[in-house]
Amino acid sequence: MLIKPDCIPCILRMSITAIRELALNEYAVKELYSRILEIPSLRGQFWDITSAEIIELVWGQIADTTKRRDPFYSLKLEQNKRIMEIYPFLEKVVDEAPDPLSTAVKLAILGNAIDVMISDSKQGIEDSITEKLKMPISKEMFGEFSKRLKQSRHLLFFGDNSGEIVFDKLLIETIRKMYDPEIAFVVRSVPTLNDATLDEARQVGIDKAATLIENGIDGPLPGTILRRCSTEVTDLVSRADLIISKGGGNFDTLEEEKGSLKEKITFMLLSKCDPYYKYFGVKIQHPVLANFFEERIAG
Repeated sequence: MLIKPDCIPCILRMSITAIRELALNEYAVKELYSRILEIPSLRGQFWDITSAEIIELVWGQIADTTKRRDPFYSLKLEQNKRIMEIYPFLEKVVDEAPDPLSTAVKLAILGNAIDVMISDSKQGIEDSITEKLKMPISKEMFGEFSKRLKQSRHLLFFGDNSGEIVFDKLLIETIRKMYDPEIAFVVRSVPTLNDATLDEARQVGIDKAATLIENGIDGPLPGTILRRCSTEVTDLVSRADLIISKGGGNFDTLEEEKGSLKEKITFMLLSKCDPYYKYFGVKIQHPVLANFFEERIAG
């Protein structure tokens, strides 16, 4: 999905929130933010671009200023730690559910809200998850996903944020209890935002549940552009009969791929903004499970 006017204030808000997490003095904050404001797409001068590609430019500026390859490394470890603390609770929720797969899928989607949840106490996170599990996902979409999963032999999973990947691990483990596909889990090669890299994925044990690989993209892109991925990843895409894409950044970039992905990709994310609401027809902050591309936004 290419950017809409709504994306510009959203990216700018994300930028200043990220900057405020860093140990910079006010002069450095202003200088950095001024450089970010010079990015053409944030000035309404170039629209043929995804949000993830703009954020890559923003993150490049942040990394240049801080002289740190992974400015959010400590935050990512903390996010993983906080969600691993409630892993027994999550396992119990799935094990006791009438439909464990449906519940694991919904939990994986709700994990896309990790940025919000992480400020809560352990009990607060558990209570929030319990409440949000009441929100429905499309029965039609879940039925189609279940059918594809049952027939799948090669499952490819594009991961998103730290913390969120703990929910993904639970989904993978739930799938393995029911079926036996080969599963590969793809993370970022270059750190960006709080997205998971090999370090964070290994920290929560993803490597014990699936084959863990980097995407091969040579910049801090919080998404997946196949032409920039490694040959290993593109070969896996070709072999896969089911692809799970987590989060908004992966959706925005993979939605632009079209073509052969159309028949085998499932998007899992939260409907966090008006463009997503218009595209998916799902209320804001509600879970999205979409098994195919469907053009709903004009222009």
